[in-house]
Amino acid sequence: MTDFVFIDSGVGGIPYMTTLLQRAPKTECVYVADTANFPYGEKTHEEVVKCVTELVKKIRLQFSPKVIVVACNTMSVNALEALRETFPDGKFVGTVPAIKLAASLSKKRRIGLLATKATCENPYNIELKNKFASDCTIVNRPDPKLISFIEHKAFTASREECLEAVKPAVDFFCGQDCDVIILGCTHFLNFTEVFEEACEPDIKVVDSVDGVVRHALEVLEKGGVCEPAGGVAGGEPPARRGSEQRSASEGKAFPTLLITGFNDTEEENQYNVLCSRFGIKFGGLLKK
Repeated sequence: MTDFVFIDSGVGGIPYMTTLLQRAPKTECVYVADTANFPYGEKTHEEVVKCVTELVKKIRLQFSPKVIVVACNTMSVNALEALRETFPDGKFVGTVPAIKLAASLSKKRRIGLLATKATCENPYNIELKNKFASDCTIVNRPDPKLISFIEHKAFTASREECLEAVKPAVDFFCGQDCDVIILGCTHFLNFTEVFEEACEPDIKVVDSVDGVVRHALEVLEKGGVCEPAGGVAGGEPPARRGSEQRSASEGKAFPTLLITGFNDTEEENQYNVLCSRFGIKFGGLLKK
């Protein structure tokens, strides 16, 4: 059995896995990117549920995961409930936009949500706003162009190209007088430092990584199968995300990235560059 399998439409959710491995380095992790069905953000609710359900069926057969982390906001807000109904014996941890955290930091009470169209339009976000940020205005910005750039070009692009890619979104939220931006799509997590640089000093940037990782380890711990390192419920803060390196000698197994499809050798090279950066193994295509 594999401890954790992380799933996303692409490679955006990898910081969830690398952060978890910092805190629990002996866990066995696999990351599966459903690149054959990328992007998810433009799909209907029904299409998302169908794609994710089929993906999870394959993953359960191949890896028998103890916990599946749905490291994608679009997948989570649309399909998490369906996954729990379809696989009642499975353990699932979802990701949702960090609205509660953003509300705690916003002084102007104007918060920007940068996400996919499917996430921005999902009713669950209204529930989160009403519960945690009822006195705030949430300004939505779906940004499929930026998501595509991060998936296909970000890891071989220059710093200047990355800053230029986020500029339209940052300018938009500045124009809306927001003082906090939620990175509500996991693809943006690979650009956290780029966003922070572009937003300084007027806008804070938040995400859900630490909360999701903490919860995932708690779910695994309940089965008595995990001994996390320090920092789960407090203590040492997590190291800077996005550029962590692991060697094959660390942990129980070398973390692996699998994908469901790619278009050409240039894309394959992109995944190899990404894996080298994060210190993980590129395992190629998920078995059908």
